[in-house]
Amino acid sequence: MIQHPAFAVEPWVVRETELDLDRLAQTESVFALANGHVGLRGNLDEGEPSGLPGTYLAGFYEVRPLPYAETAYGNPEAGETVINVTNGKIIRLLVEDEPFDVRYGVLHRHERVLDLRAGVLIRTLEWESPAGGSVRVSSTRLVSFAQRAIAAILYEVEAVDGPTAVVVQSELVANEETPVDESDPRAAAALASPLHSQLSGSRDTRLMLAHSTGASGLTMAAATDHAIDGPPGTTATAETYEDLCRLLVAADLVPGKPLRLVKFIAYGWSSQRSLPAISAQVTAALAEAQHAGWDGLLSQQRAYLDDFWDRADVEIDGDAELQQAVRFGLFHTLQAGARAEKRAIAAKGLTGPGYEGHAFWDTETFALPVLTYTVPQAARDALYWRHLTLEAARQRATLLGLKGAAFPWRTIRGQECSGYWPAGLAAFHVNADIADAVARYRAATEDDTFERAAGLEVLVETARLWRSLGHHDAEGSFRIDGVTGPDEYSAIADNNVYTNLMAQRNLLAAVEAVQRNGDRAAELGVDSEESADWRDAAEAMLVPYDGARKVHPQAESFTQHQVWDFASTGPEQYPLLLHFPYFDLYRKQVVKQADLVLALHLRGDAFSAEEKARDFDYYERLTVRDSSLSACTQSVIAAEVGHMELAYDYFGEAALIDLDDIEHNTRDGVHIASLAGAWIAAVAGFGGMRDHGGKLSFAPRLPEVISRLVFRLTFQGRRLVVEVEPHRATYSLREGEPLEISHHGKRLTVAGRPRVRSIPPAPARDAPTQPPGRAPSRRRPPRPSRSS
Repeated sequence: MIQHPAFAVEPWVVRETELDLDRLAQTESVFALANGHVGLRGNLDEGEPSGLPGTYLAGFYEVRPLPYAETAYGNPEAGETVINVTNGKIIRLLVEDEPFDVRYGVLHRHERVLDLRAGVLIRTLEWESPAGGSVRVSSTRLVSFAQRAIAAILYEVEAVDGPTAVVVQSELVANEETPVDESDPRAAAALASPLHSQLSGSRDTRLMLAHSTGASGLTMAAATDHAIDGPPGTTATAETYEDLCRLLVAADLVPGKPLRLVKFIAYGWSSQRSLPAISAQVTAALAEAQHAGWDGLLSQQRAYLDDFWDRADVEIDGDAELQQAVRFGLFHTLQAGARAEKRAIAAKGLTGPGYEGHAFWDTETFALPVLTYTVPQAARDALYWRHLTLEAARQRATLLGLKGAAFPWRTIRGQECSGYWPAGLAAFHVNADIADAVARYRAATEDDTFERAAGLEVLVETARLWRSLGHHDAEGSFRIDGVTGPDEYSAIADNNVYTNLMAQRNLLAAVEAVQRNGDRAAELGVDSEESADWRDAAEAMLVPYDGARKVHPQAESFTQHQVWDFASTGPEQYPLLLHFPYFDLYRKQVVKQADLVLALHLRGDAFSAEEKARDFDYYERLTVRDSSLSACTQSVIAAEVGHMELAYDYFGEAALIDLDDIEHNTRDGVHIASLAGAWIAAVAGFGGMRDHGGKLSFAPRLPEVISRLVFRLTFQGRRLVVEVEPHRATYSLREGEPLEISHHGKRLTVAGRPRVRSIPPAPARDAPTQPPGRAPSRRRPPRPSRSS
């Protein structure tokens, strides 16, 4: 979309200067606002036309049956699907009794701006009705970071040519008609009008609707109140129905004297509290929002984001497009998790219904590293959510005949929702990914309270899982057989290198946490014998190596498989899973997404520099990137081994995944993992940041076009700023005690004054090749930027 002439490249905003109805669904995702608790797609204020209506609450879902051609032991019987809840965004407008609709009349001007510093979506337009009446309309929408239950809209209408009668209709609407998957009639039936009315009412300018779900047993309420400033004679009346509440504001306008309406919207839900309690909650939230007022909400939003950008901003000189894209990615990552507060961070955040609103391992592996070093409390709360689902994970492990806890491959509230077991249920690495996020958070924050309350138990139960899932073979090696790694074009393999190395880290992290918290570990039933057993398994972990090819196979025997016939695969046959049977994919050397290469990043401490270079070269020839999770990791390792321009190309692909709609599915919501991956590509790729063993190290290098990179980190109570230029790096401590780091393998302490170090040249290597037609797009010359 950013290539569309209606979009401009600007450092702090995403601006659309004309409305393209063919791209409406994509822009609704791009312009979505959320805070981790409430999410509003960027639908037009008047509700129609729309690509995909959407208002979401974190963790609010309905249960639906999972279809199977044949039953099998251990298959989950039901799934969880995020639902479009009561829509409070809608503000309809009638001009001299003509409904404002962009498809009719003449739209003289239309602009939307997502302001990444102010945290608002601004829309301005001028419209002439079919009957000739003209109005200017402006709206500013926010979802509050400061008040998590609150969204608000400032809506203004002004007559252009002369006296004009207008009616503004502010609505709450439940059970909007939304597209459903008609190929699964049981799912369609379960999700048709999923909200059952419990309460509807109005008082003065306040409206409220409350609904419950039929199967998941959740109750929600939405309420809205208004501040109206109009010309003399302006009136307001309300009407209510089961699924609709509407406030009608009528005014006679003259040029220069607009009608101004501020709409405060509050949401609340619970699986346990009563309807009166939930209603009281949203009423109280409205009262606080009205107490702050529109200007107060704007001020709170700006203050929150000023602090965020001070801790998290990434500055890029030399590529204005990537500068905009990285900030866009950071903003959406923040929106996905800032106020989630012990609820799941979904793969699409709260921007669309993609993946049914499920959280995957993406959360811990891509989103949480960003949040850990920029908004650590958000990372902590996401890990607390995993701890809250621990009992369901224990039950799942028991069902599978295993010990400990088996966390779900995809879920909203903790139950397994994957209906395809080879690619999902066998992907046990999700447990090590969660443990890795726990260990990273504790090392980065030294939050002992979290570790004792939740982190230790997660590490213990996942360690128990690995010990029961694997076994020592006759040679004494610890094997983990019959599992699926991150690559979804391989399944049920023995000793997947990524899985084994991450499980090894999981086991050792559990041992260390037990040593730090002996009394708490004893309460969990851990004794010295069990802890020693975990250490033995970790030390004996089998890591396959192909001595003939001098590379690590993705899993045992992988490099002995036949290589996929890339030469005979046409560009129209990608993604491969839509054109070839999994059976054929699973027995060939073809990689959907970074798997072994992801191990080179997250477990880089287990490989030598030359092993990384050889492994990366080998898997570049096999990786087709039919997944949005791949480009950022390939960028990181390409930069580490010295392929700087290739790293730059992959960086662009990760960062522009949604602004360019690279996967052609942004309509379903933005790709949070890839947007977070843009930060990872910048900081871990060109910044060379690693965090093995709770220590920070940096090995920065830049591609030719980028002349300067600056990023910020929060680590163990310090605020660190790293500035990278072509030949030198500068490390500055903005807050906290002196910090020991390393720069290209040499230790240094950053304290009161900046420390400057030279950057050694990248090693000279032959450029690797990719499957025909699957190389990343080369970064084009950057377009001129517009100041903002």
